[in-house]
Formats: sequence, C-alpha cells, structure tokens
Amino acid sequence: MEIDFNSLYQEFNEYEDIYTEIANKAIKYLGLSFEPIISVSLVDEETIHQINNDYRHIDRVTDVISFAFNDGEDREKLYHSNQMVVLGDIYICVDQAKRQADEYGHSLDREMRFLFVHGLLHLLGYDHMTKEDEEIMFPLQEEILGL
Repeated sequence: MEIDFNSLYQEFNEYEDIYTEIANKAIKYLGLSFEPIISVSLVDEETIHQINNDYRHIDRVTDVISFAFNDGEDREKLYHSNQMVVLGDIYICVDQAKRQADEYGHSLDREMRFLFVHGLLHLLGYDHMTKEDEEIMFPLQEEILGL
C-alpha cells in the first residue's frame, strides 16, 4: 500500500496513516489482492472549486472528487493481480468537510474518514448514479468505516 499524501493543512497530516489503514482494511474486506497506490490531497475551497469546474464543469465547491485511473473490463483482473496498481487521485476539501460534520452532527474525524472511503470506492469502480448502485455503495461505505 502506498499513499502519496499532500495536505495544505499541517494539522491533518495524521490522515496519511489513517487513510493507509482504512485502504488496507477496505482492500482486504473487498477480497482484492493487489497493492494500491493512491494519491490523496487535502485542499481548500478554491482548489476543489477549480477542479470541479475544470473537470466536471460544475461551478461550485464540493466535498470530494476522485479520478480513477483504471476503467473498463480489465479492472477486475487487475485488482486480483497481486501487483502494485495505481488507482488514482482523491481530493478532499477540508473546509467543506468541516461544514458537513457540523451539519450532520458528527465529528470532523468521522467526516474526513467517510470522504476518503467514498473517494476510494469511486476509484475501485463503485458509483451512486442509479438507485441500484446507491444501494450497493452506500452500505459498503458504512461497513468499511465500521471495520
């Protein structure tokens, strides 16, 4: 497991170890046998707004954005390959995470963990565009957070 961790916020540097542990547990829980390489960046509102606008053409701040490097039919074979696999990039907006933690009435730590798991599942090919996909992905997020 390798996480390329970047943070604009020094007080959040502990999340490199936390995210590594969560990713390892998630990979094991999902029965996958590869060694993931993930880039995680904790960013401010301006940065995530720009990324959201440039790549998704949505002109607003969001909480998490993921860019998966592996799409298509070969993904499943790759995830059972016992080799290092670059999964992609996850960008988490710390300011938005703080607002959401307050709004949902839970800790910032829980929100930071949740956003990482959400982004990680997107990198692994999970989505929530349809009700059926939602019914798979959302419970899985909670299961992984509870490990």
